[in-house]
Amino acid sequence: MKVVIMAGGRGTRISSVASDIPKPMIKIEGKPVLEHEIECLKNQGYTDLIITVSHLGNIIMDYFKDGSDFGVNIEYFVEETPLGNAGALFQLKDKLKEDFLLLNADAIFDIDFNRFVNYHKQKGGLVTLFTHPNSHPYDSGLIFTDENNSVLKWSAKEDERPEFYRNRVNAGLHVISPKVLDTVITTEKVDLDRQLLKPLAGTNQMYAYDSPEYVKDMGTPDRYESVCNDFKAGRVQAKNLHNKQKAIFLDRDGTINKYVGFLRDINDFELLPGVTQAIKKINESGYLAIVVTNQPVIARGEVTIGQLNEIHNKMETLLGKEGAYVDAIYYCPHHPHKGYEGEVPELKINCECRKPKPGMLIQASKDFNIDLSKSWMIGDSENDIQAGISAGCMTALIGKDNFNQNKTIDSLKEF
Repeated sequence: MKVVIMAGGRGTRISSVASDIPKPMIKIEGKPVLEHEIECLKNQGYTDLIITVSHLGNIIMDYFKDGSDFGVNIEYFVEETPLGNAGALFQLKDKLKEDFLLLNADAIFDIDFNRFVNYHKQKGGLVTLFTHPNSHPYDSGLIFTDENNSVLKWSAKEDERPEFYRNRVNAGLHVISPKVLDTVITTEKVDLDRQLLKPLAGTNQMYAYDSPEYVKDMGTPDRYESVCNDFKAGRVQAKNLHNKQKAIFLDRDGTINKYVGFLRDINDFELLPGVTQAIKKINESGYLAIVVTNQPVIARGEVTIGQLNEIHNKMETLLGKEGAYVDAIYYCPHHPHKGYEGEVPELKINCECRKPKPGMLIQASKDFNIDLSKSWMIGDSENDIQAGISAGCMTALIGKDNFNQNKTIDSLKEF
């Protein structure tokens, strides 16, 4: 599979770090960002590269040459006049006969590309976007999908958005079919997001690939410093899903938000004191933050799945405003006891996912390659602790009881 790397940006926001070299040549741990990208691709068998260059592009070409010294084959496309961030693709159309990877050269990442590409092939769409939560969703483009991860709406950061939304951000990594380049564009400059990808929203031809792996734009001095620290600490490489992950599983009611019994009304959702700071610390630690919650209100017919999603959107929005995020949310909609007015009969079953059974934790471990023995389950009830023990996790109880947990704490922040 060919890989097109867009390396023509000027990097004006990070000019205080380096103004005399292209942004992709800024060094992290002694190597240019672009070299880190190429190493990640080469190690997974992606060696056929096309790099588009413009501003100070000779510096990139002189450094990497034909790529043979780096174990890859590199062709270059030089933009003599600015073509936008996708105009070069139309000039390269004859070279792009099959689905290809399209990446930005100014982000640091370490992801399992084979996993990403296989997902694209399974979905069979024209485009698959790499999406993830981040610490600043309020100023990022958001992706809205259906239950099959087909993209319904693409909200650029300047677009109006709902009050509450899922923290799902386009990371700038794509698998694209060359059929997309059949789009008729009449402008000299072509904007990838607005003119090529965004119009595919709602067509069932574009999908989101959700992953907690490390992808960060280092476009500002602060973000550059953060990326350097993460790389030095080993967090960049460790988050590749080819490697075993560690997770902190979080119960929802009474752990993240104020316990109000069966939460049915979104207006009753309120984060507990210190939770945002606690989850932010989890994010910074390299552990995955994964919510696992029993939601029998679905089976009881008291809350719809759509309403539950809105409650979770509120949680993600409130966390995101303070720079925190959860990597995934798992919920059990079942309830074993029948006889409630308005109940949903097909959900009234004795399932494997309802805590104290460990089904949600087991499923997450498969989805994200998690080592459960190095992970934690934190909650405020015996069901949470028993689920964690059954899954093979270490456990922490918010409360005073003894259910054979490893730690007893007063709050998530204390943990």
